[in-house]
Amino acid sequence: MNFSKICLCLLILSCVAAWALPLGSSARSVVPSDVQQIISVDYRALHNSDTAQALKQQVLPENLKQFEGALKGVGIDPDKDVDQLTFASFRTPKNGVRIVGLAQGSFAMKTFLKKMKLNKVKPAKVRNSDIWPMSGGMDMTFLDESTLLFGDRTAIQNALDARDGYTQTLDANNQIADMMGSVDSGTVWSVLDQQGTQNMMRSALGDASKLADYDTVKKRLLGSRYTMNFSNGVNFDLDVVTSDSVTATTLAQLVKAGMLYKKMSATPTEKLALENVSVNSDSSNLQLHFKSDDKKFQSLLHSELFAAVSK
Repeated sequence: MNFSKICLCLLILSCVAAWALPLGSSARSVVPSDVQQIISVDYRALHNSDTAQALKQQVLPENLKQFEGALKGVGIDPDKDVDQLTFASFRTPKNGVRIVGLAQGSFAMKTFLKKMKLNKVKPAKVRNSDIWPMSGGMDMTFLDESTLLFGDRTAIQNALDARDGYTQTLDANNQIADMMGSVDSGTVWSVLDQQGTQNMMRSALGDASKLADYDTVKKRLLGSRYTMNFSNGVNFDLDVVTSDSVTATTLAQLVKAGMLYKKMSATPTEKLALENVSVNSDSSNLQLHFKSDDKKFQSLLHSELFAAVSK
């Protein structure tokens, strides 16, 4: 992935979801502390924007299709019943990176349980939690009447271990918790940990990441966060949190240099994207902003550039 795509590759950074409000207490309680990324989506707001819907269809990854399909398979319609959909990926000592989904909304829990009983489906047990099977090899459990947790059995076990006090939760991770506080009112928001941010920036910078300056800078990247909203065109704001102002300034210079280099050989569509990106540094943060009106952005969705970064 070359550097010219930074404004778009960051937008769909490790996407496992579409586009939310602050997490409820039940949802926060099952996110383990060693979290890699959280992506949260306000489904209600999503439905009010044609551009947001077009973006969702263009970048919808296979694992989100499986999640949505599994919800429908147990009688839950994401488009009607879900207010907020959140995906959290986290690292585990023995099982690598795992991922869980959290749906918050209005669920007919009694109807669901009745359906399971009629179909003679019995739940598995993780302590006091009933774990119900879904399609695609996934399972789910109700955390309360308005929050359900779903994913593969191992990931659910890890999440419930955090909730039940066997491992630490998200609230013990000060870096991630602090970043969430400044973005979780967005229509779409995400936070990414240090290792994920380092990998993301290396990929986004392309050849520019081979410069000696980047090897020095990389070690001082602490995390990143973004928000996206569709209330007045498309606005995407990314902050890369660094250890100090010098690092943020150096990183901003690398990003700007890469953009200028790419403009020399860019296609009209690529130039349109790059011209709508602004980059600066503020204290210890690199700040990247992308803005476009709905018409221009929807045309960008069908370009070869967007197709390349949405794979």
